[in-house]
Amino acid sequence: MKILFLVSLVFLPVLGPAYGQLSDATGLVNRLHVESDGHDFEIEVVSNFEISDFEFDLDEKRLTLHISSGLENNLGEVQIPQMLLGGNLTFNLNDQQFFPKIKSNEKISFVTLNFAGTGNNELDIFGSTYLSEPTETEKERIHASAELDDGNYLWLVLACSLCVSALIIVLKKRKKPLAE
Repeated sequence: MKILFLVSLVFLPVLGPAYGQLSDATGLVNRLHVESDGHDFEIEVVSNFEISDFEFDLDEKRLTLHISSGLENNLGEVQIPQMLLGGNLTFNLNDQQFFPKIKSNEKISFVTLNFAGTGNNELDIFGSTYLSEPTETEKERIHASAELDDGNYLWLVLACSLCVSALIIVLKKRKKPLAE
């Protein structure tokens, strides 16, 4: 009887969320794969709405996301590779100019979408550059960060090795009987 009680107690927190509604803060992950000019790009969208379809138009440098939402308050984050769409990004939501928050570095543009409205929506993202090559300064910065990452990796390996060695020494000393 106690086992049945314990099993039900363990499954209680699991079954509740499995049959509940999505909240406004739930993040659905969509990975959109764009193939263009022999290059493969991945756009990642984490949102509380569904991306039912998408289109990429190379001539217009435009990515269109077809959005379907059952919630009034829509929140999403989009990561767009700079080589796919870069430069000044402009946005239209249902053919109306839209101004999301944008943060960019040499690799991606990180866009935070926040808009209201249930049902089907269409988001057009226009870039001013496509397949842009990094400048010499950006190439040097990318190369320097890669070297820094390799150095950090070596420090991490060294620190882990020291921790494991210290743990082995402590365990061996504990196994020795105490002298009285």
